[in-house]
Amino acid sequence: MRLDTPDGNLPPSRRTIAASLFMSGYAAVAVSSCASPVTTSSEELITEDLHFSGAGGFQLPAFLARPREPGRRRAIIVVNEIFGIHDYIKDVCRRFAREGYVALAPDYFDRAGDPAPLTDMAAIREIVGAATHEQVMGDTEGALGWLARQRFINDSGFGITGFCWGGSVVWMAAARFARIKAGVAWYGRLVTPQPGGFGAGEQRPWPIDIAAELRTPVLGLYAQNDRGIPLESVEAMRAALQTPGNPSQSEILVYPNVAHGFHADYRESYNAEAAADGWARCLAWFRRHGVA
Repeated sequence: MRLDTPDGNLPPSRRTIAASLFMSGYAAVAVSSCASPVTTSSEELITEDLHFSGAGGFQLPAFLARPREPGRRRAIIVVNEIFGIHDYIKDVCRRFAREGYVALAPDYFDRAGDPAPLTDMAAIREIVGAATHEQVMGDTEGALGWLARQRFINDSGFGITGFCWGGSVVWMAAARFARIKAGVAWYGRLVTPQPGGFGAGEQRPWPIDIAAELRTPVLGLYAQNDRGIPLESVEAMRAALQTPGNPSQSEILVYPNVAHGFHADYRESYNAEAAADGWARCLAWFRRHGVA
């Protein structure tokens, strides 16, 4: 499989390059030989690794970034791709912190392992597959609860955003938790995988199954040339969101001529123009819906 799918593989010719660049902290299986990742300064920010009680009371690791200046701020949960919490996800958290938010990235895969340093896609998929839907929802609930208890948080409304695997999590969490006031889903799977496909083994709902009842506004940012998320599934989700009486005001935008992972600046699929436009729309969406 190709890297422009949600569960693609790395061409063998790039494995050595990936291994050498992983010392910078980026996902070994996905990093591009021509990568120029964005690096956001931590100056005037507080960044820390922490733990909170996730599903079943499990002490889940997480990365936090927030402005150093005192005050209560809105919070955004950042949900990772299948590669876990590596430098790209941490940098996204720092980008939100520079916009005045508290950003928390839970390590949903910690129970089974860390996919970031791996170059074997089968091993990565095994780790990701161990994170069941209900576990992920329980961990997200734990993250929301932990954030609400912090003195630096304005808990009147939380946001959530996520990439690839995390994009699907955004849709599902927005449907479940009333504390979430807005979500932004970057190229997350929308429909049930085909038999034998990645994620098909678990009996669980997918975004299209909850679209008609969705109450929280979600902005979906998708790619025209996504080999793992065909446009047919995107159009099916759009139709489901337009069910009469659906109050969510959710929207889906498809970027032409770009591939899955267009925001991921360490990957070959990165598209600077689409990534910048998506980021601007992401921030505007949160502000428009009260997460500001």
